[in-house]
This record gives sequence, C-alpha cells and structure tokens, in this order.
Amino acid sequence: MLYVREHEKDEAAGGRRPHGSMVTELVPREVRRPMALNLMLMGPPGAGKGTQARRLARGFRLPHIATGDILREAVEAGSPLGRAAAAIMDAGRLVGDDIMIGIVRQRLERPDAATGFVLDGFPRTVPQAEALDAMLDRRNPLVVIDIAVDDADIVRRLSKRRVCTACGTIVGAAEANPPAVCPDCGGGLVQRRDDRESVVLERLAVYREQTAPLIDYYRNRPTFRSVDGSPGPDEVAAAVADAAHGRSVRRTA
Repeated sequence: MLYVREHEKDEAAGGRRPHGSMVTELVPREVRRPMALNLMLMGPPGAGKGTQARRLARGFRLPHIATGDILREAVEAGSPLGRAAAAIMDAGRLVGDDIMIGIVRQRLERPDAATGFVLDGFPRTVPQAEALDAMLDRRNPLVVIDIAVDDADIVRRLSKRRVCTACGTIVGAAEANPPAVCPDCGGGLVQRRDDRESVVLERLAVYREQTAPLIDYYRNRPTFRSVDGSPGPDEVAAAVADAAHGRSVRRTA
C-alpha cells in the first residue's frame, strides 16, 4: 500500500498541543475524496485511541466524532438533550444511555456524516451498541477497530506523562526521558492525578470490566479488527488504516 506523507499538528485534549506533536501522517495515496466508511475505534485509556481517530479522520476525510466533544457542544447549544445532560452532570451523575444515544443520533444525521465517520468514545455499553446498529440499519456496515495494548505498557506510558502548570502542554508520554520543564514556555511540569499508577490501574480495571461485553458483542463480526497498539504512533496508524480497508493486520489474542 502506498502512502502520502502529510505533516499536520495533532491536537491534544482541550485544544492543547503536546510537545513534539508535529507528526508524520500516513495517509492512503488512493484517498482523494471522503471514504464511504463507518468506523468506530476502541481502546483502553492511554492506548492512543483519540490520536489515531483524529489521524484516521484526516486521512480518510471523514468527520471525527468524539463523544466528549459532541456532549459539550450539545450542552453549550442548550438543546433539549444538552440541557438534560447538563442537569445530570451538574448533579455529579453520569450521563445515561438514552441521552448519549440521542446526542450521537443527532450528530450522525448531519450532512457531513452521510458518507461516513470515525466514532471515538461511543458506544461504551451494549445498549448503546444496539442503538448504533439501529441508526446504521440502511448504511454501510460499521467497522470496529480495537487498539489493544497491555496494561503494563499503558501504565508505563501514562506514568511518564506530565502537564505544564502554566500553558497546559502535555509532554513525556512518548519520550524515554521527559524534560524537567515545559519545552514551550519553561513552566513547571506536574503529573496529573489520574496518571498515577494506582489510579491508572483502577481506570484500566473499570475499562476491562465495562468493555468486555462490548468486545464480545462485536468480536464475531467480519468487520471487527484488532490492532496491536504497542508500536510507535506511525506504525499503529498504518495498521489502523489497513484495518479500516479490511487488509490483513497483526492481530492480538
């Protein structure tokens, strides 16, 4: 497969740019217009799922639909679903399936998602997956790509990540020796509480428990693929692109 190299800045959560974010994109050469693909990426926290979803969306010229983004958008817009979600979040509770399904349904009905999309963060439960199947009843099949990474590797990655207290730049996740100060502004670097080993292990345990039924729901479909997420970002990006096209990829047990 031939690839075109494009240099683009990858955005981190909250609009912040991680240090060293000028990455080499691996984009299929044959992609000249939006692909007719419905894609959904899965993966544990720290697997790079969000980064790969953004790269895949750019490469295939599809909208990247991240549930956190569309939830915030609905709340800011003051839509009926957004107001309901805001009330639940203000009370410190998790937004339920019905509201999330409604918000995703509204987003998928927009014209830019008519030919395809890259879903990031949805579905998270089997009822959400069943609802998504109903939404896609007369559309192309859903291609599900699971980015598989060992827990030990996730802990190693996140335990090295630091955040600048001054500008919010994220550094260190992909570096052997994270810098002592922020390379962008010279500010101090701190470890986020949810990147500490004990918290990461707890998050991973919750993810495995919640996601196991979802993987079982999709595993036997011909459009389910598992990609090894342990190599570098470019190698994983190439494997994810191949998986999206249905080409042979290295699978995990």
